[in-house]
Amino acid sequence: MTLTDTSTVIDPGHFRTVLGHFPTGVVAITSTDSAGGPVGMAVGSFTSVSLDPALVAFLPDKSSSTFPKIRESGRFCVNVLGAGQQDVCRSLAMKGSDKFASISWTPTNRNNPRIHECIAWIDCTIETIHDAGDHFLVIGRVTSLEVDDAASPLIFFQGGYGCFSSTSLTAPGEADLLRPLSIVDQARSEMDAVARELGVECCASVAIRDQLVLVGSSMASTLPTSPHTRLGQRMPFVPPLALPLMAWSEGRERDKWIGRGGGALDRALLEQAISRVRDRGWSLVLRSDAQVRFEGAVARLPLTGATGDLASDVTEAARALSLEGYEPAEIEPAATYDVRIISAPVFGEDSQPALLLSLYQLPRQLSGATVEQYRNRLMTAAERVTARLGGCTPTVT
Repeated sequence: MTLTDTSTVIDPGHFRTVLGHFPTGVVAITSTDSAGGPVGMAVGSFTSVSLDPALVAFLPDKSSSTFPKIRESGRFCVNVLGAGQQDVCRSLAMKGSDKFASISWTPTNRNNPRIHECIAWIDCTIETIHDAGDHFLVIGRVTSLEVDDAASPLIFFQGGYGCFSSTSLTAPGEADLLRPLSIVDQARSEMDAVARELGVECCASVAIRDQLVLVGSSMASTLPTSPHTRLGQRMPFVPPLALPLMAWSEGRERDKWIGRGGGALDRALLEQAISRVRDRGWSLVLRSDAQVRFEGAVARLPLTGATGDLASDVTEAARALSLEGYEPAEIEPAATYDVRIISAPVFGEDSQPALLLSLYQLPRQLSGATVEQYRNRLMTAAERVTARLGGCTPTVT
């Protein structure tokens, strides 16, 4: 039985205030009029409706002077606006003028305006239109769509415009990442807490065969964020990268990993660094010219995999890293350090590293005492995740 209360009167101002606490994305709905000229409106009521068939929807106000032109055309394009496109919203809100005078666009295959520099566009035909109070509910059938720029979207919240940057991300779920991603899910709360408390980025990495894969990231809200994520990026796993993932390995597996270094690193020094990591349970990387070159080579890798010349560049840059800067033997409390990475392993039930948690984007020139505080907090997080997994930290002998 459905109960309908038609006697309740909701104050429109109060309704708008309460609903204003729900953030919405902003899109530009575009089409052409009967003369072929561009028409458009900015809306915050766009949503996906169905995967099969592919349907989307938006809700124009019945008082809109633009929607009748879109309705007449029978088609529209949804332009997902980026954080820097507030000017597009302002232009589309103007009345009695050429809204597109300052907007650059090109036509889609259905002749709808595709606004330049938008994040994505979705071309549609009007499927159905339903009455919805003082609005219409317009259902559109998707005919084509594409992402043009994976940037931060424009958000409308509490009467103002802003942007969104996720502080908690996970790599795409490829087949060989399903197990690592389930571990990241269990580590997420600890990663978020570490990032928030220390004001840094906390990342999670795994080794899969001969590749090192970034599978998760939590970032302090105070850090500058990039609109492009490197999550899911794969790079050659060669020494001395991610030493804690190999520090408890023995025999053939470790020999294969060392062999990928091509003999560039002194094996005796590498073994000493491995022993230090195993004894203390954490790893440290300091800034050096070689480290900066290596990070630059990694940044040039495509997100879809590490192959060809770019992968070779990463391998060669890794081989040029100095073990002295990678695993310094001592950290003096009164000295200052330019730290690039602090890492600690999470152990599984087999007492082998299942995940590597790492701190990135640390402040420059930290005192040794502060480095120890950062390290201790990270190790606490790694120990808690290990316990959550039912894992066991191996005993140092």
